[in-house]
Amino acid sequence: MTDGSLPGSLRVRPNVADLLGLLAIMAGAVIVATAGRHMLVPIPASEAGTIHLNPAWLPAYAVRTTLRMFAALAASLVFTFTYAVWAAKSRRAGQVLIPLLDILQSVPILGFLTFTVVFFLGLFPGRMMGAELAAIFTIFTSQAWNMAFAMYQALRTVPPDLEEAALCFGLTPWQRFWRLEVPFAIPSLVWNTMISMSGGWFMVVYSETITVGNTDIALPGIGSYVGVAIEQRNIWAIFYAIAAMLAVILAYDQLLFRPLVAWSARFQTDEGTTLAAPDPWVLTLLRRTHLLRQACLKLGDMMTRIGWLPLGPRPSAPRRLLVPSRLLDGAWIAALSVCAITIGWKTWAYASTHYTMGQVLHVTMLGGITLVRVMVTVIVASLIWVPLGIWLGLSPRRARRAQMAAQFMAAFPANLFFPLVVVGIVRWHLNSNIWLTPLMLLGTQWYILFNIVAGASSYPGDLLEAADNFHVRGWLWWRRVMLPGITPYFITGALTASGGAWNAAIATEVASWGDTTLSANGLGAYIAHATVAGATGQVGLGMVVMAAFVLLLNRALWRPLSNYAARHYTFD
Repeated sequence: MTDGSLPGSLRVRPNVADLLGLLAIMAGAVIVATAGRHMLVPIPASEAGTIHLNPAWLPAYAVRTTLRMFAALAASLVFTFTYAVWAAKSRRAGQVLIPLLDILQSVPILGFLTFTVVFFLGLFPGRMMGAELAAIFTIFTSQAWNMAFAMYQALRTVPPDLEEAALCFGLTPWQRFWRLEVPFAIPSLVWNTMISMSGGWFMVVYSETITVGNTDIALPGIGSYVGVAIEQRNIWAIFYAIAAMLAVILAYDQLLFRPLVAWSARFQTDEGTTLAAPDPWVLTLLRRTHLLRQACLKLGDMMTRIGWLPLGPRPSAPRRLLVPSRLLDGAWIAALSVCAITIGWKTWAYASTHYTMGQVLHVTMLGGITLVRVMVTVIVASLIWVPLGIWLGLSPRRARRAQMAAQFMAAFPANLFFPLVVVGIVRWHLNSNIWLTPLMLLGTQWYILFNIVAGASSYPGDLLEAADNFHVRGWLWWRRVMLPGITPYFITGALTASGGAWNAAIATEVASWGDTTLSANGLGAYIAHATVAGATGQVGLGMVVMAAFVLLLNRALWRPLSNYAARHYTFD
């Protein structure tokens, strides 16, 4: 029993791995406490407008930005496990919540910032807490919608045989949710959480540099550091910021996402080609600990007991409807109609007194210009990344090696490329309306790449082997084998990429380098200029028009394509 190998024996004596883990936990607690203390100080005492470009300040800035990112991620997870679950579980609620989610993901980041800064600063007058919460909320809006859609789609696509098994075992709704539906959704949720973290980096400059009307606050962080470096034309500071971003992304990839991906693999249900991957070094280190491993096991047992609580009725329990379902549906439709008419009437009353028809037509025309840019960008990104993503996804080894590079490239804020683009356009007298458009690829291409890799990775290996045995080659292989199999994944990626492109228009239709500012005609530039000027009415008009364009595009193109792919190109 001295070696702890017998069943039931517990090794609770701490070792060196325990000491390292406890030191890391204590260091993290100190960092969080220090950052929390800075959030409570008054704005003048915090030097809110002073950002130092000395690289010695970058470690502290990186910590502050990372904490904001993970605070937003925690809020996004809470939103995902409430909003998305409610939409998936309730047919009537889904009729409202999913279109509302379409609208929310189409509202530009700066559109949220215009209204939320005043709200959060009003909650904590003169304190940094208000500005910090505004920045965290802005990052939240670049993460939450993607995660919510992933959770919603996973809950709606649980295999019927697993649902039937849960019914046969008599699981209550609470047990079915935690023992079946959440485990089924975990792989997709972990993958989309990684994408959402990259999306948060893309807008980090705008979240940490708050400029709305007369409000001008620069929160200490990598985003504000990049903003000041661009303003002062300090190219070396840009390189330092890139190095700091790489270090932060590498750190949380190794410490968090690699272990999460390895853990989520146990819940994978598809029949794609798999390749045994070595355990991440963090999991290996945790398994070598004694105290921390026992604490994790105890926590896991506690979560398992919570998941098995018999909350809710058993499937065999008789259900008594106090009100007929058709009557409830009629009342629900009537309530929605009244709400829609009221909102429409209030909107018309406000718009008729604040906007002219010429203004609305002008902004609509700008939206059409941005729509063309969005569609061209999605098409170009698809032509580039569909074949490359298939090549990566068919080899799990290549997919793992590309994962870190894809995370890093997806996290690049568009602002980091402004020096090259602005200098090139000015030097060669290029057209800004054309040559600012490639910057939009930074907000679109990675969604397509990630989804194509996921689709190719989950392609049934027996079908690939059958195609090889029948000597299916060339264009016939693409047309009959691979492209139909990844079509649902491609449409999902294109839909999210389209939404990302609309948001990226805010960052890419206006590019600055020092005192040189270039603008392209489009809705993104209109909203960006209105935000800086503090013109709330123009920002609201731009947001409504952008939301209308996105909703129309989703309903007329992406949703029908998604339903068609689900009916004709699935392996169920």
